[in-house]
Amino acid sequence: MATTIEMNSLAAKKIREAMEQENKPDLMCRVYVDHVHGDHAHYGLTFDTQKPEDEVVTVQGLDLLVGPENKDMVNGLSIKFLLYPQEGFKITNPSKNNHGDH
Repeated sequence: MATTIEMNSLAAKKIREAMEQENKPDLMCRVYVDHVHGDHAHYGLTFDTQKPEDEVVTVQGLDLLVGPENKDMVNGLSIKFLLYPQEGFKITNPSKNNHGDH
């Protein structure tokens, strides 16, 4: 089953801008699970090179890497870049009972 991820256009734009600043064409954006507690996880984004076991999920024209160890918790993820109440990324997974900060 393919992993599904949603992303708003501003998040995709911010990731592309950051990747351009890195100026390393082989880098891609990796979505990962930072840590799990209870029935949900906290997520992160980093730049990395693709590994053979990675799934590539294309969202908003951007290829995201998902490692096999994170597939279950990443499926259904929502990545947004918000300007309010404070500027920054908000990564949640409503399908895993993760609706935001707590």
